Amino acid sequence: MPCQLSLPIGPILILDDIRDGHAHLAALFIAPKGQNISPVEIEGRSVPTEALAEFETATAHRCRFSVPIDRASEYVWDGHSYPLSLDLLGNLRLAYVSCNGEEVGDLDREGSERNAMWARLREEHCRQPFAFLLHGGDQVYADEVTRDHDLSEHWPERVPSNPSADALADLRLHLRERFLERYAALYASPEFAWLAARVPSLMQWDDHDICDGWGSLPETQTESAVGQTLFSVARECFLIFQHAALDGDLPLRFADPSGIHLGWSVKGSDLSIIAPDLRSERTRHRIMGQGGWAMMDAEAAGPAQGHTFLMSSVPLLGPRLSLLEALMIAVPQMQKYEDDLRDQWQSRAHRTEWRRILRLVQDMALRDGHDLTAISGEIHLATRAVMELGQGLQLQQLVASGIAHRAPPTAWARTLGALSWLGEAPLPGHPIRIERLPGQSSRYVAERNYLLLERHSGAWSARWDLEQSGMTAPLALSQ
Repeated sequence: MPCQLSLPIGPILILDDIRDGHAHLAALFIAPKGQNISPVEIEGRSVPTEALAEFETATAHRCRFSVPIDRASEYVWDGHSYPLSLDLLGNLRLAYVSCNGEEVGDLDREGSERNAMWARLREEHCRQPFAFLLHGGDQVYADEVTRDHDLSEHWPERVPSNPSADALADLRLHLRERFLERYAALYASPEFAWLAARVPSLMQWDDHDICDGWGSLPETQTESAVGQTLFSVARECFLIFQHAALDGDLPLRFADPSGIHLGWSVKGSDLSIIAPDLRSERTRHRIMGQGGWAMMDAEAAGPAQGHTFLMSSVPLLGPRLSLLEALMIAVPQMQKYEDDLRDQWQSRAHRTEWRRILRLVQDMALRDGHDLTAISGEIHLATRAVMELGQGLQLQQLVASGIAHRAPPTAWARTLGALSWLGEAPLPGHPIRIERLPGQSSRYVAERNYLLLERHSGAWSARWDLEQSGMTAPLALSQ
């Protein structure tokens, strides 16, 4: 069935860029087709909305405006005032989330259970507000969008070899409506919607924003006509609903205006956030293509001060997963999980590329007057890791996953914890260790969670909010 909307959804705030002393924002709305959206009122000005994209029964609208970054501000829409905490010059709070859903039956889950950690995050914002909300991937679980169409019903196990142009056009229409349905359902949930209207989001995609394992599936699937149609629609909807943008109209924070890859970065007062795209150019044999590496090389060569947060949708530092990968290939019953491990930087298929990114990050982190922290999601567990950089410095990685995805069995967390004892050193002389969160006895915590990043008097720290265990003590990030 097409998505049925009775009321406008939004505003959903997106951070377009930071420049010229202002935060440039986009407010996204989803409304039934033909329904007008009121303008946004900001500092006595009325800024009209514009139609961004049309669907069968709904229209996505956008309004772009800016606010200064040296003080708190507010905007008004439809008679309601929305405060913004975008003073970036002093103490600062960010929140990081990932894995907002599940592979099967996500839209059928009871709302208060599904969004329990979103409610906690909302309460935390009320206690002390966030400037930005960072989303590290799998903002939407699109795995079921392929159902109920002849071409994609059995994706990816069975792929039609030569579908007609008319059949592919019909598939495109079907997929667009299914993506709309999922984004609308997520953005209408009251716990998320309240936050998203008051805290601008910065989003990075991962495989479930397309389909499970995109890029690590065999190329006979991803390069097929059905696979390319799925990717094209997923990408279009990713831009519309996660960036309030279209091809040819990308915000300036994107490194490639053509959008061949969708990596981006923003820079504020003594703060940089870098989010390479680990999906658009991915194949079974690489994680990033020429465009992604050009972006990262430019970031490494450019000036930096203060603190950089590098968003890697799959963890940059981790245990020796190549042993599990070899076991899964050898045991037929486990081969269905092989794509999950091939998704990781630590996969045997990506070992050379993993060393390249680690050397690049090491060079960035060793610059004088500059700290760098990697943040990741994807694994549905909370953990952290460190890599020795030399000169008495460390690269820290923080993993927070997931905000809505229920935690895997504790036995899986123990298995990864046991594997971490073997150690890993892809760069000789720079060992990686999996460390415990403050106050936790295990290296991997099987609880839903999100991450807080806080700057006080110029020094950054991190805390995890764990569903059962509660808030951890602060972990110092500045060195």
